[in-house]
Amino acid sequence: MSGFSDLVVIVAVCAIVLARQTRPRKVAAGAGRWWVLPAALAFMAVRQPGLIDTGHRAESVGLLVGGVLAGLATGAAWAWTTRIWFDESGALWAQGGKVTLAIWLGGVALRVALYGLGALVGVHQGGGAAMVTIAAMLLARSGVLAHRAQGFRPAYGVPAGG
Repeated sequence: MSGFSDLVVIVAVCAIVLARQTRPRKVAAGAGRWWVLPAALAFMAVRQPGLIDTGHRAESVGLLVGGVLAGLATGAAWAWTTRIWFDESGALWAQGGKVTLAIWLGGVALRVALYGLGALVGVHQGGGAAMVTIAAMLLARSGVLAHRAQGFRPAYGVPAGG
């Protein structure tokens, strides 16, 4: 894909994710597809030829690993700040709040800082590096949220005292 296509995909994914996180939405019980979007983004990124700058291989790999680690940490923090609850019918819901949004934006700022660091040392970073970081962030967020939802039980309908 071209740089413009990468930018369009990245902006579209970010817009969709942000819009979904600020509104309450049902969490599908037992849904095993939480990894599909991150896997698709990662696949798109790794099949691009410029993911690693061959002129600065060690620095490029270091920045890529740093981006993935930052994405994983941001995604996990994002999931732990997402509010989950059961409604009266027993359906599980999730919604991100202001802290969730701040964490997400902090993760984006961290990716921009890594891009700036790469530019300072002369490493060319294409859209693939950003897509891998976003894929890691979404994978961690979805996995942690799925784990939290799996063990989540409604507070009502439980006898007092256990």
